[in-house]
Amino acid sequence: MDILVFRLYGPMASWGEIAVGESRHTANYPGKSAILGLLGAALGIARDEEEKQQQLQQGYALAVELLTAGHLLRDYHTAQVPMENQLSYLRTRKDEVNAYKDQGRSPSKSNRPNAILSSREYRTDALALVAVRALADAPFTLAEIQTALLQPKYHLYLGRKSCPLAAPLQPQLITDQLNYYDAFKAYQHKPMLPTSIASDGTLAKRDYEWLGRPNDRHYYWEGLPEDFSDTLDLTRRQTRPRHDQPLSRKRWQFMPRQEHYLFCSGDA
Repeated sequence: MDILVFRLYGPMASWGEIAVGESRHTANYPGKSAILGLLGAALGIARDEEEKQQQLQQGYALAVELLTAGHLLRDYHTAQVPMENQLSYLRTRKDEVNAYKDQGRSPSKSNRPNAILSSREYRTDALALVAVRALADAPFTLAEIQTALLQPKYHLYLGRKSCPLAAPLQPQLITDQLNYYDAFKAYQHKPMLPTSIASDGTLAKRDYEWLGRPNDRHYYWEGLPEDFSDTLDLTRRQTRPRHDQPLSRKRWQFMPRQEHYLFCSGDA
């Protein structure tokens, strides 16, 4: 079985959870919606291309190895939007401010700028590996996706446009592996920080120290339990629902799916 593995790292990432009211929470690791969105952007699939988005969602199975979840960062976010009853077209923020001033010092309540308040969460300095397995009806081969990740059509980011990648994805096509776990172990890590020490395929010593010496591993995957490993004790796994299966990108609708989770301490 062939599996495509690539890494995700950035100073900030936001892996959206269910948003209620003004709270915008983040998960510790990238979910299916975020990963498929990144793959779709690399392949040049627009959000409003519903049929292609559905083919992408139905054509691949995913797994994640979380090396470190980083740290939680909360941002109190404020934004203003133009007045709804404005008759003229405001081209810039300066035009909006001038329009408010033209109404006098005490504009009526209906004409005041609309302020949107929200609390947004991010993960800082998080590092994860993503494994992609093509199913029978996959619209693209893994080699094509690998090429797209190296030369993406659209800008790639980690959950939000304000969270760009800070290290190359380093996509590697791992061939003849029986499961996700073997593919993760076969992945050849490349240094993220400059170093004079030759890479041996494991996390570089300087990266390891900088990321807080991550030894524990958290694994997430979908499908059958045995898709992940045939050597680990999978009776310790958890199976739980996650509401991140894309239903419509255009309407921002998602549905639940079943996901397995396994924690491995040390270098397991």
